[in-house]
Amino acid sequence: MKKITKVVIPAAGFGTRFLPATKAQPKEMLPIVDKPIIQYVVEEAVASGIKDIIIVTSWQKRSLEDHFDYSYELEKQLEESGKTEKLKEIRSIPKMANFIYIRQKGPYGNATPVLSASHIIGDEPFAVLWGDEFFYSQPPRLKQLLEVYEKFGCSVISAVRIPNKEDVSKYGIAKIKHVENNIHQILDIVEKPAPDKAPSNLATHGGYVLTPAIMKHLKNIKPGKDGELWLVDAIKELMKSDPVYACEIKNSTYYDTGSKLEYLKANIDFALRRDDLRQPLLDYLKTIK
Repeated sequence: MKKITKVVIPAAGFGTRFLPATKAQPKEMLPIVDKPIIQYVVEEAVASGIKDIIIVTSWQKRSLEDHFDYSYELEKQLEESGKTEKLKEIRSIPKMANFIYIRQKGPYGNATPVLSASHIIGDEPFAVLWGDEFFYSQPPRLKQLLEVYEKFGCSVISAVRIPNKEDVSKYGIAKIKHVENNIHQILDIVEKPAPDKAPSNLATHGGYVLTPAIMKHLKNIKPGKDGELWLVDAIKELMKSDPVYACEIKNSTYYDTGSKLEYLKANIDFALRRDDLRQPLLDYLKTIK
């Protein structure tokens, strides 16, 4: 079984829900306190053993490349001003992994970035993490997925339980057969079902470990909803011949920072986890009526 060393991070979307803030900057570069969203995603991948970070971009996304590159002028300024801790932090960013950038080509849809990266992935298993959502978990979400892949040798999707029945209509919900512990085989994925039609309350949230077999299905799928290419359509085709598992992510909080409310919650949560911000923020929150 080949070890997984590559992750594809799609980052080509317009971020229209955050306009005008995203008119001239990528949504993936919006900060959670003082670190851009996509850096949390990259750090998760690196902590899980990934070596090659393939970021799929589009126009006006140059700042993503700049962020993970060396900044000699900034480093010099920090060094001359004696800000050694910040200098150390900034220098560590481009050293995290091997960064590869490609432009998205083809029709719109979340399968297109993976297809655009196929020449780099080759005939290898790989991971996919979205650039505007992540888990705060221990161990990292991707590491949990990789452990399932290494045990069973099949594709794996991260999943979380949706406690409120009315909320299942917001997500892709899996029809499942329990395998063991927090692992299930996915029999089907129903996109945004009505609460009374949902096959379970297990939502398939945006982390994937995929075997090379997915590529032939990606290349053969037709545009689906809204005329877009959907990764889930290729996964459904894969399930006809190969098992695909869901891994319920343990000890985790999921942040969909493409949502304004969830983005604000993420900022508050991460600020409260910091010793320098926790108490002042709590004091402020108590004043809100």
